[in-house]
Amino acid sequence: MNDILSTVWTALTTTNEDLINIVAIPCSFIEIALTMLFFTTILKINTSKRQKITYILLFGLFTVISNFFIANPYKAILNLLIYPICVYFIFKTTILKSILSEILPIIIGYIMETILFLFLGISNETASTVPIYRFSFVFVNYSTWFILYYICKTKNINITILDNMDKRTKKLLITNSIFMLLSLILQAFLVSYYIKNLPIHITTIFIIILFGYYFISFYSLIKTTKLQQTAQDLEQSKQYNKTLTILHDNIRCFKHDYNNMITTLGGFVLSEDMTGLKKYYNELLEDCSKVKNLSVLSPEVINNPAIYSLLTNKYHQASELGINMNIECFIDFTKLNMKVYEFTKVIGILLDNAIEAAKECQEKAINIVIRNDFNINRQLVIVENTYKDKNIDTEKIYEKGFTSKTYNSGLGLWETRQILKRNNNLNLFTSKNNEFFKQQLEIYCQK
Repeated sequence: MNDILSTVWTALTTTNEDLINIVAIPCSFIEIALTMLFFTTILKINTSKRQKITYILLFGLFTVISNFFIANPYKAILNLLIYPICVYFIFKTTILKSILSEILPIIIGYIMETILFLFLGISNETASTVPIYRFSFVFVNYSTWFILYYICKTKNINITILDNMDKRTKKLLITNSIFMLLSLILQAFLVSYYIKNLPIHITTIFIIILFGYYFISFYSLIKTTKLQQTAQDLEQSKQYNKTLTILHDNIRCFKHDYNNMITTLGGFVLSEDMTGLKKYYNELLEDCSKVKNLSVLSPEVINNPAIYSLLTNKYHQASELGINMNIECFIDFTKLNMKVYEFTKVIGILLDNAIEAAKECQEKAINIVIRNDFNINRQLVIVENTYKDKNIDTEKIYEKGFTSKTYNSGLGLWETRQILKRNNNLNLFTSKNNEFFKQQLEIYCQK
């Protein structure tokens, strides 16, 4: 018994790369699963069970194969390159989140290992080749990943600022992240050659400087984004104040004319003039609908600054042209199953076309309905407008360059179709009748 324990202890405390390589096979899958849970939670990446299993198996198999058949530094470099590619294609997320899903675990993992190196007073080579140290590192590593994931999930900690960045800021951050990734690849290459001669504190200082520069850049970009968000909020407040002013004036006029309206209605009733009463009622209802529409144009109802600003601008634009725009909104835009940037682009195009068509008609009207369809788990945006050209081809309008407007490029609906092609959860149906031209955008929940 003592001989067996002695043999086991010797195997654990001396260099034994074969044992480490064997244990590394199941450990690779466990580590990939834990880091995946962490970065999908903190970066708020929507995932399905199928996507998770695919990612763990695919990247796990690649890691195991590379450990046995590819030597360093090429193994480390390939892993750094393949990691964000797997995340991007499997989870259907953005380039920025794909790169950050690799950088964040690397930073946290390196900090944990550095602390253990300094605490135990051992070299990187010893920690990589002696089983007892390697297993200790693995245990601490996995425990930390699970704790971080649990905290992020229970406390609802995630980086939401990435979803609200404009395209220019995202491009800067992506470029910065790519250079960060290239620096990590170069670091992996250098460490593989100088691991025996390079002191741990030199490598630590280099990594700290690299991460410090990246986080300062990241922090600066976040501050810039917050300033842009503040400017957007100020613009929203300006639009809302304009809406409130018009709403207040309409209510004052309504209150001022209240007695006159009651007297007029009484006159129609006493004279039993039902035709006149119906006509007057319809005119009165039209005025009431304007007040109702203005009450819908509230940041509390349309709870996204970009969408609120778009709808408000289009409403006032239509009003100046004498177009009656009716808006019904029954949706929480924080749960929109579509990128806000693409949503505003599509809706902006549809409303521009509706305004152009309606202003040519004798009866100028646009109806907008935004609601949930819980029966088949989708969100609907319906835009219908009066129109003059009853012979318009509902298929030809999507062709590049087609337009019925003077001095117009004819790219609006063509651009819309390109957005639909990029997203497999979107449909746009076009129909018409004698009174209305109708566009129905269907946004399905992504699985």
